[in-house]
Amino acid sequence: MFHQGKGNAIFTAAAAAALVLCAVALFDGEAAEAASFIVGDAKGWVFDVNDWPNGKSFKAGDTLVFNYHPKSHNVVVVKESSDFNNCKVPAGATVFTSGKDKVALVRGQNLFICGRPGHCLFGFMKINVTAA
Repeated sequence: MFHQGKGNAIFTAAAAAALVLCAVALFDGEAAEAASFIVGDAKGWVFDVNDWPNGKSFKAGDTLVFNYHPKSHNVVVVKESSDFNNCKVPAGATVFTSGKDKVALVRGQNLFICGRPGHCLFGFMKINVTAA
C-alpha cells in the first residue's frame, strides 16, 4: 500500500504541475487564438479599401481574408515600402489570384497591393497593416 500511495502522490503532483502550465499558456498573450479579418468587410477587396485597417488592432498570426473577383483583381504581398508607395510588383513577390485568399500576418508592417494596372497606382487598392 505504501508504494501505491506514493505513486498517487507523484501522479497528483504531476497533474497539478500540468494544470499550472496549461493555465499559464492560456493567459499568456502569445497563446491567444489568432483572429480572422475580412479585408474590406462585406464589400471585400475592392476599390477604396485603403482606410479599412484604421481603428483595428492586429497581431502576428492573425489572418486577413481577401475576397474579390479573380478576373478583376489580385493580391500582391510587397516587402518594401518603396514598392508599396510606387505600386510596384517586385520580382519574386507572392501574388494571390484565387479570389478567396488567406494571408497570415507577421509582426510589424504587412503591405498589400492589387497588381492589376492602375488599381493601386491611384491609391485605391492597397493596404498597410501593422501587427503587434
